[in-house]
Amino acid sequence: MSVFCLVDEKHVPVYRILWVSDLPHFCGEADCHREGDYEVRLDDGESVWGNRDERDAVLEAIESWQGGSAP
Repeated sequence: MSVFCLVDEKHVPVYRILWVSDLPHFCGEADCHREGDYEVRLDDGESVWGNRDERDAVLEAIESWQGGSAP
């Protein structure tokens, strides 16, 4: 098991992830480049953005890293 997961072509250490959005971003701004992407919030106020497949892979990596999900 790697300590990294790939989000938006960036290798992110799993231990830096604080939370992962469940819904895609929508703000309605005409010039927004994040519409439909999922936010992965990191420590130090940083975020990376990924598609649904990347978001799901992050959640799987976190569950695997912490030892699996509880029943």
